[in-house]
Amino acid sequence: MTVYRTILASLAILSVLVCRAATATAPDAEGFLQRWMILEPIGVAGQLTDGAVQALVKTAHFPDQFTVVPRDGDRVTVGGAELAWHTVDTARYNVNLYHFAYGLKKPTSNVLFWIVTVVESPREMIGVRLAIGSNAASVWWVNGAEVIGIYNDRQTVIDDGVSKRLTLKKGQNVIRAAVVNAGGATDFCARFLDADDRPIRGITVALPQL
Repeated sequence: MTVYRTILASLAILSVLVCRAATATAPDAEGFLQRWMILEPIGVAGQLTDGAVQALVKTAHFPDQFTVVPRDGDRVTVGGAELAWHTVDTARYNVNLYHFAYGLKKPTSNVLFWIVTVVESPREMIGVRLAIGSNAASVWWVNGAEVIGIYNDRQTVIDDGVSKRLTLKKGQNVIRAAVVNAGGATDFCARFLDADDRPIRGITVALPQL
């Protein structure tokens, strides 16, 4: 029985490594992006008003905060603490940040999560919108431009926040977010809507390989 469990555990680890090493993954049937790079949580005051969140995300916590596209296992130092980036895949429409942090034995309350993914578009797509939800506040950027923010204590609702019309360029597009949680559950979801507000599925997520 011990040998059997060891084999199962080894296969589980191998499946994760294979999944994470893949170069691309498609959104789900509703267009939700399901592969992200997430930095271990940064301890913050947990204030959720628009002014407090904007001030927080514009604080330089680590080098290249708004430009880095990390690899799984990359590390940064924040306030003297070393934090690692992790590739996270979800089978659901959302990513559970509480489980992410709890599983790593990291704080889940009064925390800031930095999140990055890279969307590969087969062609230029004009007039699309980024649609997101988060628990609690979050700010989002596409290719370096801030496109949406939602604030205060809230539950994750699909398409709770929707950006103005924007353009996905042909090739790689970097989506970046900062999620701030004061306490309790925390998660987020994101997808792109086309010019007719239909979920876009003809894109892939292509994070750097291990």
